[in-house]
Amino acid sequence: MNNVTVVSHPLIQHKLTMLRDKNTSSKDFRELVKEIAMLMAYEVTRNLPLEDIDIETPICKTTGKVLSGQDIAIVPILRAGLGMVDGMLDLIPNAKIGHIGLYRNEETLQPVEYYCKLPKDIENRIVIITEPMLSTGGSMLGAIEILKRHGAKKIKSIHLVCAPEGIEVVTKAHPDVEIYTASIDEKFNDIGYIVPGLGDAGDRLFGTK
Repeated sequence: MNNVTVVSHPLIQHKLTMLRDKNTSSKDFRELVKEIAMLMAYEVTRNLPLEDIDIETPICKTTGKVLSGQDIAIVPILRAGLGMVDGMLDLIPNAKIGHIGLYRNEETLQPVEYYCKLPKDIENRIVIITEPMLSTGGSMLGAIEILKRHGAKKIKSIHLVCAPEGIEVVTKAHPDVEIYTASIDEKFNDIGYIVPGLGDAGDRLFGTK
């Protein structure tokens, strides 16, 4: 799929294995999520537009490249998506942050919106959704629909692990959305958890399991 990128850098894969380990503490889990998000941000921002600028080095005048003013918004899906924001901000400190609150109805596995706060100029920004796991695709569909309803035109999403079924659901409904992940796992099980996955990312991030 042209709009799905698996970021297979050795450092990311090493850290992902540590994330998967059930014995990894919440403290270490948080740090690993932040580190992976920062590393993946390099790939997500690879194609940001550049423009020339004239500068003077200590030696001579020259022409360099700078970002051409395309602003970015990072939008975590609460609550697990929060764990990826700081890593992204380490690389893109001027990004604005929005928040989308969705919870999954455990009977229907469908998302229910309970909160939305976005930058006022969201329609002019590249929007990067952070969500550690793309499982059934329900939460992502909900978040994308909310963003488009508010005028967002260029949307990317970044995940630690994805289920093939979730990718299929999102790409079929929104083929314009670019998906970045550290791994495409085997499947999701009958209660919506990715296999082998890494458990409940929110619980592991915040120590609430």
